[in-house]
Formats: sequence, C-alpha cells, structure tokens
Amino acid sequence: MKIARIETFLKNDVPVCRVTTDTGEVGTGQCSTFGGAVTVKTLHEMVAPLVLGRDPLKIEALTDRVIDRTMKFPGTFVRRALSGIDTALWDLKGKLFGRSVAQLLGGPVRERVPMYASSMQRQITPEDEAARLKRLVREQGFGAVKVRIGAGPGAPMGSDSDAWPGRTERLVETVRRELGEEVRINVDANSSFTAARAIRVGRMLERFNVFHFEEPCPYPDIESTRRVTEALDVYVAGGEQDNIMSQFRRMVAMRAVDIVQPDILYLGGICRARRVAMLAREFGLVCTPHAANRSMVQLFTLHLAAAMPNCLYEQEWTIESTGWTDGLLEQTLRIEDGAVAVPDGPGWGLEVSADWLADCDHQVSEGK
Repeated sequence: MKIARIETFLKNDVPVCRVTTDTGEVGTGQCSTFGGAVTVKTLHEMVAPLVLGRDPLKIEALTDRVIDRTMKFPGTFVRRALSGIDTALWDLKGKLFGRSVAQLLGGPVRERVPMYASSMQRQITPEDEAARLKRLVREQGFGAVKVRIGAGPGAPMGSDSDAWPGRTERLVETVRRELGEEVRINVDANSSFTAARAIRVGRMLERFNVFHFEEPCPYPDIESTRRVTEALDVYVAGGEQDNIMSQFRRMVAMRAVDIVQPDILYLGGICRARRVAMLAREFGLVCTPHAANRSMVQLFTLHLAAAMPNCLYEQEWTIESTGWTDGLLEQTLRIEDGAVAVPDGPGWGLEVSADWLADCDHQVSEGK
C-alpha cells in the first residue's frame, strides 16, 4: 500500500487535506489555518513530492523525512503543510485498524476532556468580559476560563503596553470578583511584556489566585520567560508559536515554563506534538496544547489530550464565534458540563462535510 494522491480543499483560509492510497483507503486531516494559500502551495510543491509513493502507515518516518529533506526551509509553512498530511494519515490508519486516533496513541486515559472557556478579545470591557464568562460557566459548566491581558499582537512584542491603561489589572480583579474563587482563571499575554514587567504583573495575578500566566514575554526569548517562571508561584505556560523540536528541548530542559503548549497544526502534526507532550512528561511538566479556533484543530487536540497522561488540566476551547469554520464537520463538538466527549469512531471519529468540500479551491498532487 502506497500514498497515491494528496488533495487540498481551501475555503475561508481553512485547508483540508485528503490522502488516498493506491488501494483506495482515504484519510482526512487539515493544515493550519491562517496563510492557507501559502500553506497549500508549500504542501503541493515541497511536501507532497516527499511522501507520494511511500507507506502511509509509517507516519513517524514520513514526518522525519519531510523535516530532514526541508532542512534549509525550517520556517512555519513547511510545518503547517506537513500537519495536513500527518493528520490525514492518522485518520487513515485509524480507519484501517478500526480504532480512534486516541486509541492509536495509547489511550484514551480519559473519555471526556475538561475545557476552559477561552476569550480571544482585548477590546471588550472588563465588566462585559466577566459577564459573558459568568454566563458560560453557569450554562455550560466550565470550571476554568482564560482572558487576554496586555496589548497582545497589536503591539510590538515586549512593549509593556496594555490594550488601554490599567485594563489588565481591572480585568483580572473584575473577573475574579464575578466568577468567585471556585473557577480557575488563566490569562494570556501573547508576548506583551518584558521579564521585569511580567514579574510585576505576575505578583498581581498571584493576589487574585490566577492559575496560569501564558506567554508573558516575547516567545522566542525563553530565557526571559524562565526568569518569570522562577520568580512566580503562578504557573507559566508557553510554546504555542514554536515549531522546532530543539527549541522545545531547550524550553523543557531549562524549565522555562511549567505548562508546555504545542499547537498540533503549527508544529507539523500529531507525531511531533506527541513528542513534545512526552518530552514534557519526562521532565515532570504538564502539556496543554494550543487550539484557538473551531477548525479541525479542536478535534485533533481532543484526541491528543485524551491520550496523553500529562494533559492534566483543562484544555483550550474558544468561546468566540468563528463563522469561517461553520459547517466544516458533519457533526460539531459540544461542551457538556465543561467537558467534551472524545469521538470513539475510527480515525478522528467525525467527517468533513461533503457540502463544505463542494465549493472549495481544490488542488491535487499524484504519484507517477
């Protein structure tokens, strides 16, 4: 059995990937969102030629082959393209063996994965943010939430700026007051602060019993992040932007963070994200993968988190409507009592909607 055909279906910046073997087996995955057209071009021109004609069950070997053969192009788009093929191959393998991806990964160690309600907004007022989070906790049973602090991507990394003066402090205080002490609060700075400022912010977070402080410093500067981790009792999280394994090894070995956050689709797929989770476990660290939209990344992360013993805490669940992903899956994942049940069907357990695929930009790479 060999990989004979690789297809992409691009719509609304969501690149779905389908792999077909020479014996007719099919698996479906997805490349990373954002920059989808560039990712698709990279997939067909640089990645597909390296895997066509190869054994689809040797996913780890194929992943390494792509990374090795593209060593002069170590940037994000090769990894984003690879993630589509990797996730399609895991789906294909699951269907061949009649097992879910979580089962193929050695689990699941949990049948339902708890989630935190993740806000993506910085322009919302503290009062409005607290009100909507309080409603979601009441209606959907979330035991944890996350809010955005600092200026985030709208400002230079490490600029020590806020969305508006005093918002960070007022937001954390307001959300804690409205949600009470029983709900975990996480915050995400998206690389907003220098180490010195992050430590001062972190002292404030400790007063309000914040659970994790995500990406406090410019993400490439893990030395500054380690300074923050060493100075604070609040857990520091990071890793979502990283896509090179050696950076994760450094991050974990130097304990730059307490919680490691690989993004399956930024990093290159399930094989590489699992390696990061296992590496973190060897060093006694927790893994909470990044999954910030309602594309298939939610589904992939659900299976990984179900199978990895050190995915101990609530996983990310965006509360923002992403209309550009509407109708992508035949069935949508749903929160019940703050958790999501892991689909137990073969592969991912859910299929991409034929209607969604019908009007996409379709491209094909085929073996000789």
